[in-house]
Amino acid sequence: MGAPFEGIIQDVKGRVKCYKQDWVCAICSGVSILAPTFYIFFTSALPVIAFGEQLSRDTNGSLSTVETLASTAICGIIHSIIGGQPLLILGVAEPTVIMYTYLYNFCKNTPDLGAELFLAWAGWVCFWTALMLILLAIFNACNIITRFTRILGELFGMLITVLFFQEAIKGLSFFSLGLIVFALKSRRARTWRYGTRKLRGFIADYGVPMMVVLWTAVSYIKPSTVPHDVSRRLFCPLPWEPASLYHWTVAKDMWKVPVVYIFGAIIPASMIADLYFFDHSVASKMAQQKEFNLQKPSAYHYDVFLLGIMTLICGLLGLPPSNGVLPQSPMHTKSLAVLRRQLIRKKVVKNAKKYIEAGALEHARTLGPKGSDPHKAAVIGDAIGDPLKDTSGPSLNILIKLMAVESLVFAPFFATHSGLLFKFW
Repeated sequence: MGAPFEGIIQDVKGRVKCYKQDWVCAICSGVSILAPTFYIFFTSALPVIAFGEQLSRDTNGSLSTVETLASTAICGIIHSIIGGQPLLILGVAEPTVIMYTYLYNFCKNTPDLGAELFLAWAGWVCFWTALMLILLAIFNACNIITRFTRILGELFGMLITVLFFQEAIKGLSFFSLGLIVFALKSRRARTWRYGTRKLRGFIADYGVPMMVVLWTAVSYIKPSTVPHDVSRRLFCPLPWEPASLYHWTVAKDMWKVPVVYIFGAIIPASMIADLYFFDHSVASKMAQQKEFNLQKPSAYHYDVFLLGIMTLICGLLGLPPSNGVLPQSPMHTKSLAVLRRQLIRKKVVKNAKKYIEAGALEHARTLGPKGSDPHKAAVIGDAIGDPLKDTSGPSLNILIKLMAVESLVFAPFFATHSGLLFKFW
């Protein structure tokens, strides 16, 4: 496994070399970076909002969309600035929702804890989880990630997909179907046969956020009185309301948890640590698949170490922790990648321009400089304007002249005797 901290040190050294280049390339890319930014923002925000609604329902309002979005934002900012693998996308995932639902039900059914100490006890669970993740990173446990095959990562991604479907089917309705169908259609806008090229490209790049705005506007048309199983507008408490302020006292309430339950939190923490270690590492590995042809090093050890710190921060703030998520991480890499067919198209255009320029230069050498006698002899004809600016060439000029003369001379004859030729045929 190597010496302690060896993997973290190697990851930090590898990423420091390309840290400046990552930011410079992003800034110098101009407006082209906005398309994948908006795309990944909405593909990350929508599941987090859905999981927040599920948490609000399963924890009786103790956690909501506000907390899931806050956790995703805090962890995302920390990872984007000091994280190891910038392609990795963090967010509150379905496994976290399942574990927090279990923690809430356990606290609610335990007289010594109760629903009041749910977030405080969850804070201790996050503390032990963070400690385990940090120890795993220190002792180079991430070396095992090289033994994870592609099929293992795809199977785990399929598990996440099944969990998505499980929750989606429960509240599937007109709006969700409409958003999904229109968003998927907009991503294929470049293959449409109608519209200009720029319009198709704009819709393909920004179609997903536009569809979110469109279907959000459509949702206001629906009446407020609807059956329970039909999707409705999301309710989120304001940050300054009393219901949102108690999170700031979670760290203080952690000392109200009985000692036996403080150490008992190690049991669920071990399960969450294993889950986060596997999920985070697989998401990072899927974002660095071989077909993406990445040139910069990975940072598995350092990212798990940083994940432990972020888990501790979320626990002290009473927020559900965020970790690397699927399928957003590989989708992020793909949205930034330059596809092979795009490179081939650019190369073909570049080569064509090069050969055209080479042929023009060779032709210019043969005729001599512009305005010389050979050049005048080559281009003189009945051109409109300056004959030296004519680009059709002498052969084409002569052909056009002959065709014009023939049409002027013989057109009246054919018009008068249109059936004469057919009589002799």
